[in-house]
Amino acid sequence: MAGKHTRDDGTIRTLAELKSALQNAIELEHSTIPTYLCALYSIQDGTNQKAVETIRSIVVEEMLHMILACNILNAIGGEPAINKPGFVPTYPGHLPDSDNSFVINLAKFSRESVDVFLKIEKPATTSEPPKAKGYQTIGQFYQAVRIGLEYVNDNTPGGIFTKDKKQRAKQITAEHYYGSGGQIIPVYTIDDAREAIAEIVGQGEGIDDTIEDSDQQMFGQGIEYAHYFRFNELHEERLYKDTDTPKSGPTGDRIVVEWDAVYNMKPNPKMDDFKAYPELLEKVRDFNRTYTLLLDNIHNACNGQPDLLMKGVAMMYQLKYKAIALMNIPVPGTRYMAGPSFEFEK
Repeated sequence: MAGKHTRDDGTIRTLAELKSALQNAIELEHSTIPTYLCALYSIQDGTNQKAVETIRSIVVEEMLHMILACNILNAIGGEPAINKPGFVPTYPGHLPDSDNSFVINLAKFSRESVDVFLKIEKPATTSEPPKAKGYQTIGQFYQAVRIGLEYVNDNTPGGIFTKDKKQRAKQITAEHYYGSGGQIIPVYTIDDAREAIAEIVGQGEGIDDTIEDSDQQMFGQGIEYAHYFRFNELHEERLYKDTDTPKSGPTGDRIVVEWDAVYNMKPNPKMDDFKAYPELLEKVRDFNRTYTLLLDNIHNACNGQPDLLMKGVAMMYQLKYKAIALMNIPVPGTRYMAGPSFEFEK
């Protein structure tokens, strides 16, 4: 569905374009999760506590963003499409419908992977026009989505937000969501949609030219730094202080990042890479079956069975243990260990 109804200039002017852009938003948020998880799983047990806490917390928030995008799409009568082969990104690859200015990989935790994470979470600048296609930053993309929502809603008699009870019942609410780090926002109105987008962007790049995410301002939670700045602490090997700014960089205490305390995972593995090794291939395929079941679970939860979402927790633990098991298996004839390939496998 990515790009099917997206205009070349990156603007959104019709309901079909808006639904397509929101499906892209779901795919965009999901596309970051496998690359973050590979880095997280590759860190050897008992090491890099700060890096583990940072990446784990950001993965949880990316999952929240994915669900928020599903809520917005459902609110305007759409149908999130998650359990299909085309939903799963190919690595190496790019953010969906972006300007393709950098490559996203499935790779171990390293200086290079953190550099890519900073590019993913880079804050938008005022000089960048809103674009749902060919965007440089995620903030730029969501600004175009917000403007598109407001434009289409204002120019549709009665608005675009559904009054259908069955469709409204598809909303994921706090009682259904298992995550922490932010709050789930049910979307029934344009104001709810604006709030959900502000939560997504604020957690990723910060609010009002600060290093803080949106949760403290929106929900009264404790101060937490936005994704970009949490990753930058790892990059600079130094903590931010509350008085620091985006321009100052982190000026707090030094932290130890053990860049070598990782499994040497083969970059961007594919099931096809292991055809000559049946036992290893079956382990990779088994991981992908669990991953696909998780996508099924999220798809069904966001399409009328919200209570299913809680069951995804057990699947996430299964993914972790299966991925780590793979990273302990050498790939014959190479210096690498195996790893999860995050491919669609029914």
